[in-house]
Amino acid sequence: MKYDQPLFRPPSESNSLLIQITLGCSHNKCIFCGMYQTKKFKVKTLEEITSDIADAKKYYERSLEVPTKAFFCDGDAMAAPFELILATMEIIKKEFPMITRFSIYASALNIIRKDQTQLHLMKQAGLSLCYIGLESGSDEVLQLIKKGNTKEEIILACNRLSDGKIKISLIALLGIGGVGHSLLHAKETAEAVTKIAPEFLSFLTVTVVPHTALDVLIRKNKFSVLSHKELLMEMQAIIEAIELKDKRIIFRANHVSNNFPLAGVLAKDKEKMLGVIRRWIEECPDNTYPDLDYRCL
Repeated sequence: MKYDQPLFRPPSESNSLLIQITLGCSHNKCIFCGMYQTKKFKVKTLEEITSDIADAKKYYERSLEVPTKAFFCDGDAMAAPFELILATMEIIKKEFPMITRFSIYASALNIIRKDQTQLHLMKQAGLSLCYIGLESGSDEVLQLIKKGNTKEEIILACNRLSDGKIKISLIALLGIGGVGHSLLHAKETAEAVTKIAPEFLSFLTVTVVPHTALDVLIRKNKFSVLSHKELLMEMQAIIEAIELKDKRIIFRANHVSNNFPLAGVLAKDKEKMLGVIRRWIEECPDNTYPDLDYRCL
């Protein structure tokens, strides 16, 4: 199968059929992200997508693997028109009858641009999960990193998905506010997570990608990265402040960017995980820092 590289997908989509319905990212201005620096954003035509699906069918006919779910790339594939997304799902289900579930990268603004009827129809067609980069719940931090949306817009988008019975996998970035915004980032990220109550919550640690705006800020001493201990304290503060009642949130902080892997279910495992973090903080030496070399997210 041929893809327009580089190609990114969540770790949990490793066995999914990957179909690029967009190339690049519709925003592509976040100061920390280097994923799509080499790509100009484009929505692929249905003809191009249909050809890709045909190539995928030929590939899987020669393979022992049979995909049961599909993931739509590139960054923010939700930027594609509703009609294109729906048509793509129908073609995939025709060519791959075993596939009944679809997931997608989505930004808050492009979710909001879909009306509730469209979200409902996509859910009916099989869209089961949206991956959304919250990054931070602080408007101050979101503005700093040029995320392109506000906290309230992210919450609104997620509420729209929940109303449409589409599950949410929310991603927050440890260290994204730097030392100067760490407390604010932790407090307001926890508030946002509480209001959104996603089915899945992942913590990644901000990784400094060469030639990004964040890299430039660090080299000019305008952004101070967190130490290992400070990152642990930030993670502790966020988890402590998340308020849950009966909501079951599957939590993961075991991405390659994290030096301290953690996983569990909130709220069932909250105190257990906090105990582990407290022990790590006690054992972690002061003034040690993550390797700033780029590791692919």
